[in-house]
Amino acid sequence: MVNVSLREVSLSYPGTERPAVADVDLEVADSEFLVLVGPSGCGKSTTLRMLAGLEFPTSGSILFDGADVTDVSPTTRDVAMVFQSYALYPHMSVAENMEFSLNNTGVAKDRRRELVAEAAAMLELEDLLGRKPKALSGGQRQRVAMGRAIVRRPQVFLMDEPLSNLDAKLRVQTRAQISALQRKLGVTTVYVTHDQTEAMTMGDRVVVMNEGRIEQVGTPRELYNSPATLFVAAFIGSPTMNLIPAKRGADGTAVGAGVSVALPRDLPESGEDIVLGIRPEDLAVSPGEGTSELELEISLVEELGSDTFVYGTTPEQDPLKLSEKPVVARLSKGGVPRRGEQMSVHIDPAQVRVFDARTERLLV
Repeated sequence: MVNVSLREVSLSYPGTERPAVADVDLEVADSEFLVLVGPSGCGKSTTLRMLAGLEFPTSGSILFDGADVTDVSPTTRDVAMVFQSYALYPHMSVAENMEFSLNNTGVAKDRRRELVAEAAAMLELEDLLGRKPKALSGGQRQRVAMGRAIVRRPQVFLMDEPLSNLDAKLRVQTRAQISALQRKLGVTTVYVTHDQTEAMTMGDRVVVMNEGRIEQVGTPRELYNSPATLFVAAFIGSPTMNLIPAKRGADGTAVGAGVSVALPRDLPESGEDIVLGIRPEDLAVSPGEGTSELELEISLVEELGSDTFVYGTTPEQDPLKLSEKPVVARLSKGGVPRRGEQMSVHIDPAQVRVFDARTERLLV
């Protein structure tokens, strides 16, 4: 297994004004499961393709255990890639699909069968080795594609949205299997997804990308509790963090959207305009010591069984303006308000994150 390093890696395509990937500095530890997440077009798949050798950076370098592989071809990098598309050979059986790459590298027949049998046992494919891909479900095909990568015993696994073609229930099941398998094999893995739930549940660390650049790198808990930028705050979490524009007052409070909140004493200097970040579960129905009250008019109620999400607008908001996002509160079991009703929620200043509105970066 290897450590993977990207040093100031950038890639620009001819005829484009903005680079697809810009100044990416990243270290992936040996045996780590690292997830790249972000919206479509943010550069995550392009970064993965550069690690695989399918794209070559315009500048910067890529290192495997300190060895520069920036210009090395994919065939000699010892990586295995699992694509969004299963890309199985329809005329071959499951065993033949898994064995195909080993045939091309001259591995002895007995050894090939041994490796296929080991991978099939890990992926619970033993009873399917004689079937053709058309006789398999989507989840089974994806496991065959993973088995084809596993038999090669690569130094690095690269996975490009491998679960996006699966239905919701199967996606949950398969992501648990992938996580368990990666930990069992101990292979350095870089996984790309646009689904932040996948990223948060699978990765040892998560890299949030936007417009070709890295916004933040951290554990799932670090990203959730202390998003470094407004983009990360708005992207991570379901529902995402409430972001309330406010003004920084001279009396140590922030005023905005019908609420006045005490600011931390150690808040760094910044401009007058700030943004308050509050997670839905930190909006309480019952008042507490030092909390601030916020009045909402309920516009939507989502009942999910164990949780209820209530969406509401403050008196200063126009519910018909799409740019003015409603405030979301997460309620536990109990009485559920109805649409159109008035509701008071309470904000604990200790749970509020403060962002600079100009730089969009976290202050505290």
